[in-house]
This record gives sequence, C-alpha cells and structure tokens, in this order.
Amino acid sequence: MGAYGFAVGSVELRSAGPIAFGSEGILFLADNTSARIFAVDVADSGRESEGPFDLEDVDLRVASLLGCGPDDVLIRDLAVHPVSHGVYLSVQRGQGDVGQGVLVRIDSLDGSMAVVPLDAVLVAETTIADAPREDDERLDTTLPLGDEGEEIRVGEKTLRILRQPIRTSTITDMAYVNGNLMVAGLSNEEWSSALRSIPFPFQRSASEGTTIQIWHASHGRYETQAPIRTFVPYEIDGREYVLAAYTCTPLVTIPFSDLQPGAKVHGTTIADLGSGNQPLDMVPYRRDGHNYILINNTSLGVMKLQADNLGMYKPIDSPTVTGVAGVPYQTINDLKDVQYLARLDNSHVLMLTVKSGAKPAWTPRPPQGPLNLRTVPLP
Repeated sequence: MGAYGFAVGSVELRSAGPIAFGSEGILFLADNTSARIFAVDVADSGRESEGPFDLEDVDLRVASLLGCGPDDVLIRDLAVHPVSHGVYLSVQRGQGDVGQGVLVRIDSLDGSMAVVPLDAVLVAETTIADAPREDDERLDTTLPLGDEGEEIRVGEKTLRILRQPIRTSTITDMAYVNGNLMVAGLSNEEWSSALRSIPFPFQRSASEGTTIQIWHASHGRYETQAPIRTFVPYEIDGREYVLAAYTCTPLVTIPFSDLQPGAKVHGTTIADLGSGNQPLDMVPYRRDGHNYILINNTSLGVMKLQADNLGMYKPIDSPTVTGVAGVPYQTINDLKDVQYLARLDNSHVLMLTVKSGAKPAWTPRPPQGPLNLRTVPLP
C-alpha cells in the first residue's frame, strides 16, 4: 500500500481522455468509455529541464513508438509534470472497438519518447456515479467545420453539426484543487451539464455531481445540455470560483461553495468570446503585476484575457449584438493553430500545434497532423 492508500494494480484504458497532474506528481487519467478516473503515481524522478522545449512531428514519432500509422494516433490531451517538466500525452491508439488509451512521456531534455507502463503501478480509481449510460441515445453537439451533419447558420458562417454519443463527454476536463479533483462533463440527469468535486484520495464511486444552467448569449437562451469544455480554478474578490468556458463561447463563473452533490446551479456568464467556436484549454498566469488567462480556440486563435478584476463585469443575461461582450481580450496573432496548451514554468507555455487547415483536436477521428510541440514566453 503506497501513499494516499494506493495499491499496486493495472490501469486498462478503454479510451484516452483528459489528463491532469495533482500534488506530488500524481497523474489523473480519464476514461470516458468506462466512466472511470485513475490516479497513478508515475514515479517521475527525471531531471528538471531548463529553458524552451520544441519538438517537431510529434504525431509521427508517437506512431513510430506505438508501431502503427499516424492515422491510428489521436492525441487527446497533454500535461506537464510539475517537477521534471516531462511532457505526458494522452493518446488514443486505433479506432472503434479495437482502440485503446495509451500514456506517452516525452523527456523535455532530449525529446526522447517512451510508453508509460500502466501495469504493476501504484493506482487508485473512482467511477462516475451519474455518468450517461453507454446506450444513452442523447447526443452531445459540437460545432466543427467541414464534417458531415446538419447545416446551420451562425452569422455569416455555415456550420455543420457533429453529434456524438453523450457518453463520450462524461469527462471533458479536470483540475486538482485543494484536495479535490474537479471534473467537468456530462451526466445522466435532465440537466446533463455537470461539474463534480471528488475528494481525494478516492472513494470507489464518486457521488453525483452538481448540474449547471448557463445563459448562452450567442444562442439567446438558457442551456443545461452543453458541457464545460475547459476550466480553471480562480479566485475572484477573495472567493473561490470555477472559471469555465463553453462551446460558442460563454465564459462563466461558478462558486466552489455551490458544488454540492445533486444541486442545480445557475452559472454567471461574464463574457461572450465569439460564436462558431470551441475553447480547448485555459492557462492563468501573472505578469508585470497583472493577471491574465490564455484561452486557445478552434476558430478564433489564442486569446489573452485581462483577468485583474473579473468580479466587476456585469452578468450577461440577454443576447449580445456583436457576439463578443464582457471581459476584454486581445488575440495573439502570432500564436496560430494551437490544439493544446500547458503551463511549462512561471514564464513559458507549451503548445501542441497543428498544420493549418487540419481538423481540430476535438473531432473524433484523425488526421490531426503534422503536430509540433513549441514553447513560447507567456505573452
């Protein structure tokens, strides 16, 4: 029996999902197909890297490592070890019933890759109690461009709706906060958008989550079905919140204190960042005495939000005229085609970038590549 009550065991990932580091280098891995989350001691004692880290053709290198073609590799998430700065990739190898989740580590000193063994490791797990059933016929709607499906008009754009089983979005993002794992996604409830606070160390099954209603300014209505796509914990006026971003693209605050099992909560929309778009990652940071948040998006690039006084913005509870309102931001024009973001250190962010015009990270199938890792100073 190890730290946190972990026992030696094996992790069988039926699907690759979001990953996130907690305290002491514990890595959380989500598996939407089985509706489980694993906490693994990755025992990463590697040397701490210094300075920028760049690596080209990541997808080709991963495919070579796994002994398959690049079309059979889909990178679902990345995370950086808080001490060694080793880069961990959540990788889906193969598709359909033969697909499986794989964890890959990249050494940020020399770029070498290795599959992280997930058998005979110190591990704990929990099951999402209110996950949608595997045969749940409800669908999660996202808005990519150029895929088969129903066409809709958003402003001057024609979008095609890609509908996936709701089970595939049981877990959309995770973050470890003050002894709890915060988990966003979908549930089996009528209000299916869920945010869960799971105490760590895990119990065998996590209690049901809080379900969320938000005002979606671009759509002009209240919504309870869309999941949070990415979020960060954030303190506003001395109070702890989840700062959450949704597809098409409301930015919403939800107080930690409201996250009670089974509760129904109304989130407060404080920004509308533009329609026909999906947020992918958020990275908060401080520079020159001011607070900022980077958000990368599928259609609108990388945004730098001014986050000094988020409590001063009036809640948005009616349709916006321009599609953009609330918290101000600027677009970082030289950061393009970014699929994933992760904080590397106090002054740098690590990006996984894709060739311009390739499918965004959240479409369900390849191709993605070529993919490159790039380190840039926090702007």
